[in-house]
Amino acid sequence: METLLGIKGPDFVMLAADTTHANSVIVMKEDENKIHKVADNLLISTVGESGDTEQFTEFIAKNIALYKMRNGYDLSPRSAAHFTRKNLAESLRSRTRYQVFMFVAGYDPVEGPELTFIDYLASAQSLNYAGHGYGSMFCSSIFDRYWHPNISQEEAYDVLKKCVLEIQKRLIVNLKNFNVAVVDSSGVRQLDPISAKSLTNYRAAS
Repeated sequence: METLLGIKGPDFVMLAADTTHANSVIVMKEDENKIHKVADNLLISTVGESGDTEQFTEFIAKNIALYKMRNGYDLSPRSAAHFTRKNLAESLRSRTRYQVFMFVAGYDPVEGPELTFIDYLASAQSLNYAGHGYGSMFCSSIFDRYWHPNISQEEAYDVLKKCVLEIQKRLIVNLKNFNVAVVDSSGVRQLDPISAKSLTNYRAAS
C-alpha cells in the first residue's frame, strides 16, 4: 500500500514518498523516511519489505561512497542506476533476493537530470514521471495532464500535491503524509511535506 512518486524537469528531479510503515493490517509508525540521500547529487527512494529496503539502500549507498573514495568523484545518476539494477538482478537469481521497488534520481552537470524506475524484478527504465504502489494508479492521468518538458519546480510540486490529494480521496488506505525532496545543480534539498492538513486550503482553492 506504500506509494512513491517521481517527476523530472529540465534541470531537477523531485520525489515524494508516503511516511507510513505498516505490517499486514497494522500501522507501525507514521514518520518513516523512504527518500534517502546517497550522494551529493543522488537520491534513492524505496518501498517493499522493510528489512530489504533498508539493507539494499544502505548497500548501494556504501558502495557508491566507496567508488568516490577510490576514484575521487561521484558516479553519475545514470551509472548509479545501472549499478543498482545490476545488483538487484544478481540478488534476484540467488536465495536472498531483495523485494524492493525504487527510484534512482539525480542530477549531473553533463548528463542533466535522471529519473530511473526500477522494480523488484530488476527491470529499469528512464522516465519523465512515474510511481510505485497502489497510490500511483491514481496519478498517471494527472502526470499526463500537467507534465511538460519545461516544467518548473513550483509546478512539479503542485502536480505532486494534486497526486496526493487524489490518493487521499480515492485510496482505501489512509496515507496522511508525504515527504518531498528535490535534487538539482545545487544538490539535494528537503521540501515541505505534503499532508492532509497542508492540503486543506489547497483543496478549498482548487
